Amino acid sequence: MIKLFKNAHVFAPEDLGIKDVLTVGDKICRIADKIEGYDGLPEVEVFALDGKILVPGYIDLHVHITGGGGEQGPASRVPESYLTAFTTNGITTVVGLLGTDGITRSLENLVAKARALTEEGITVYCLTSYYAYPPTTMTGSVEKDIAMITPMIGVKVAVSDHRSSNPGGEELIALGVQARRAGLISGTPGLVTLHMGSGKGKLDPLFYALDNSDLPAKNFLPTHMLRTDELIDEGVKLIQRGGYIDCTAGADDKELEVNAEKLFDLLHREGVSADHVSLSSDAFGSQPKFDANGECIGLTYASPKYLHKTVQSLVRRGMPLSEALKLLTSTPAALLAKEGCKGCIRSGADADLLVLDADLNICSVFAKGKTAVLDGTVLMKGRFE
Repeated sequence: MIKLFKNAHVFAPEDLGIKDVLTVGDKICRIADKIEGYDGLPEVEVFALDGKILVPGYIDLHVHITGGGGEQGPASRVPESYLTAFTTNGITTVVGLLGTDGITRSLENLVAKARALTEEGITVYCLTSYYAYPPTTMTGSVEKDIAMITPMIGVKVAVSDHRSSNPGGEELIALGVQARRAGLISGTPGLVTLHMGSGKGKLDPLFYALDNSDLPAKNFLPTHMLRTDELIDEGVKLIQRGGYIDCTAGADDKELEVNAEKLFDLLHREGVSADHVSLSSDAFGSQPKFDANGECIGLTYASPKYLHKTVQSLVRRGMPLSEALKLLTSTPAALLAKEGCKGCIRSGADADLLVLDADLNICSVFAKGKTAVLDGTVLMKGRFE
């Protein structure tokens, strides 16, 4: 199917002004001031946007697609994700992973869920292992999982958290080398995602790994980096060394605004730019609250909706839309080694597109060229929705 978007204010994520955009199948084919000759053809859908904003589909690097939780027993296991939870919130590409629970939440289920969501209409990758070290894998090795299992692009581990195995610098070097080698031979990023807790070690194990190996900083992605002021400071140091950090949007409206303020301030620190900071939802992952004795005293779970709400909040605070969009488009695309394919509006890129109104509300969503949401009406649903 051919789609022609007329008179769109295109943020690619850079501001391109008013353009026409042509997509054929699942790819963007042309961007120009005017694209003529397609009106009236039966195989062409024309969308007259009249100055509405057209942006790349969002990339969410941290989603518990099979559900997370369990810190308050079996009844606290969070339900699995579903397609429209992503599409209605502008998310067209997802990285699925496990969290605290790598026992009742299996890698086999994670891979199957990633394939299911991809089959239903979005693009989903996943990470092997979970919080624990040594890593849990499907094939017996991190390298084989990444190299031989199609959705796998990296590995997950927890650092500086009371639920982690407290891996040190040498362990991170070993994990990073395995992921990098696998990434090189499989054409994937070989990413090591580090769940960061608020423990005393902070980013010390990561800095040790970078100081005592030849691994590129880009192979490591510490996440939940807005958790404490100390972690934010450590994140700035990592960015200044060429590394990347991932920040979590928030699990409710109050936390959203607190985190948006922290993120806004972080992005105005010296040496920090949105080109090295990504934003993720932690969707369907549990948000436990622990008291001073380590007892879990409450638990909820995160929603994908807070990604776009954070973009709106950042723009209200004065950030240019083009900069705010980088957090969910071009920067995560770079981390996934998908520059020019995901997270951008350019010829040859995937036709993952969002239409926003003047107030930055999501009007329509297109995933791999197919219409998922049109003028607020959901057209693409998962099989059992």
